[in-house]
Amino acid sequence: MGNLTVGRQQMCEIAKAISREVKLIVFDEPSAALTEAEIEELFKIIRDLRAKGLGIVYISHRMDEIKVITDRVTIMRDGSYVGTLVTRDCTKDDIINMMVGRVIYETPKQVSNVPEDAPVVLKVENLNAGRLVKDVSFELRKGEILGFSGLMGAGRTETARVIFGADRKESGDIFINGKKAEIKTTEDAVKHGIGYLSEDRKRFGLVIQKTVAENATMASLPDFTQGLFIEKEKEQREAEQYVKTLNIKTPSVNQLVMNLSGGNQQKVVIAKWLIKNCDILIFDEPTRGIDVGAKSEIYHLMNVLVKQGKSIIMISSEMTEILRMSDRVIVMCEGRITGELPIEEVTQERIMTAATLRN
Repeated sequence: MGNLTVGRQQMCEIAKAISREVKLIVFDEPSAALTEAEIEELFKIIRDLRAKGLGIVYISHRMDEIKVITDRVTIMRDGSYVGTLVTRDCTKDDIINMMVGRVIYETPKQVSNVPEDAPVVLKVENLNAGRLVKDVSFELRKGEILGFSGLMGAGRTETARVIFGADRKESGDIFINGKKAEIKTTEDAVKHGIGYLSEDRKRFGLVIQKTVAENATMASLPDFTQGLFIEKEKEQREAEQYVKTLNIKTPSVNQLVMNLSGGNQQKVVIAKWLIKNCDILIFDEPTRGIDVGAKSEIYHLMNVLVKQGKSIIMISSEMTEILRMSDRVIVMCEGRITGELPIEEVTQERIMTAATLRN
């Protein structure tokens, strides 16, 4: 199981739950790691279970799913009951407003914010690694959010891991600011100014038994050491600054990360790479498993970062997220790039067409 992707682990968990003779099943974010096609299959299973008389509790932050699959929706905020609505009688904005106390609009981006003469900060040529990274070539410009879309198993995460040095490349070249970069390890990638926010933040992004301060300064530890010793006061001051900047909800920087919500854990990972001052950030499923309020804050932060001159590769399985945040979209299928579209030409239909262009 440890060798499976997060999405496939999720499917196995669902299979385990429905294989038993039960009267009630609680699905807690069951679609967080699934593609659109797999979500449709999940909904078929849920409808079959409902037809057999089973009760279903479906916990999700995805508003479109709530409208499609539920009969009633109960909203909670900050651990308290807010209210219950009949799904067919309410709108998505009604639900979101009750969740966060305000309406959050998710309108698609109409025009790229990247100047045509923006310099190329990352260039990947003919990258090959394993069976899910095949002859991948693309460019990332300064101040750009480059969206990576595709179905599960398309090779998006695998490509990111090779660029970050987490997996070994077989062939191909990576250029940073026009100069060829030899990236064989994650340490090499960090030295070249690349930060990676993994889709599985608890496994690859955080040490959850450590504090907020310890996690935030982890990638920059030499900057906080004097000889053999860590300068705790300096570490805490830096962490406190980013807790305030990123609006991380925590009693203090000495709080264990395992006690934070998913959205605040994600902000701690972001703080780690901002403290390291990385210019190229790879966001792999940046809003998976976090509520709409925290999601909006992450989006705002990403926009602030690119305005400051950072460049972002954003891998996402959520079509609305791709359409809302990307300046340009690359689509992958079975390890290959099958589409590259400026945001002005992107539609869900064009993305799905490219995502299913198998050899």
